[in-house]
Amino acid sequence: MKTVKSVRVNLFQALNKEKMIKLLKGTNDRQGLVYLLFRYYLLIVIGFIYLYPLFYMVSTSLMSLDDLLDVSINWLPSSLYLDNYINAAKAMDFWNTFLKSIVVAVVPTVIQVCSCAVIGYGFARFEFKGKKLMMAILIFSFILPKQVTMMPTYVLFTKLKLVGSLHAFNLPALLGQGFYAQIFILIFYQFFRQMPKSLIESAQIDGAGSIRAFLKIAIPSAAPAILVVFLFSFVWYWNESYLTTLYISGVGTKASNDWTTLVVELKHFENIYAQYNQRNQEQLRNINESIKMAGTFLAILPLLIMYAFLQKNFVESVDRTGITGE
Repeated sequence: MKTVKSVRVNLFQALNKEKMIKLLKGTNDRQGLVYLLFRYYLLIVIGFIYLYPLFYMVSTSLMSLDDLLDVSINWLPSSLYLDNYINAAKAMDFWNTFLKSIVVAVVPTVIQVCSCAVIGYGFARFEFKGKKLMMAILIFSFILPKQVTMMPTYVLFTKLKLVGSLHAFNLPALLGQGFYAQIFILIFYQFFRQMPKSLIESAQIDGAGSIRAFLKIAIPSAAPAILVVFLFSFVWYWNESYLTTLYISGVGTKASNDWTTLVVELKHFENIYAQYNQRNQEQLRNINESIKMAGTFLAILPLLIMYAFLQKNFVESVDRTGITGE
């Protein structure tokens, strides 16, 4: 009896040991616990590196001056101090500047999406003389540093009387020369090349011309590419401060106006904060690191909200447009 019992115990221990090894190492159908822990460890570490500036910004922006000077407080403030946001919003004239930012970013973005879709479709669907040369020029213009063309462009815009108006962004976008328009043209070009020719040919057999086939067949199918181009273009127009100041605000020119954006206001935050205190009877608190962080967070908050709502569609669209190279 003792021998049988001993065999059962050994068999039970062997089975448990085998299960434990499978659990740790995994099988052909299932990943092991060691691999999963290592993968999540890497994801958390890499994610923290990217999110650390955002965590630091939010944490610091919610600190009062006492918390900011208290060396014992690193991440969690003693209480949520929202006056930093109120002061920063007043200095930046948040809602008025926010609406102007929307106009400055959305209008050229919409124009750019339309123009890049037409150009990308033309490259993908039509054969014409000089096509390869034009594609080479397109790619070369993308790798050309922006600083090289900045001054000639500014002189041209001045002669065309575009400086100091939204047309300084809108007209180049209409001609496929907006911010990073080359990469957007290539995205549409790649997408329309993957579209089955039979769809367009079927529409043409039914009597549709090139324009109608483009509007009725190609564009409805290009929703993923349109979403990707729109989001990238919007973010780049939103974050641009130097060219917005140079072309749209027209600072230092006769065409100078009050067009500004949240990012431009953030760039000159200390000055506008001091000017607010000089102009208004209501004196804001002296500027400190927490108020600067609050102003920075307000400038990127619309982008974070937009990405939070569109993140799923954005990831799926990037995958479907072939940007990942798959």
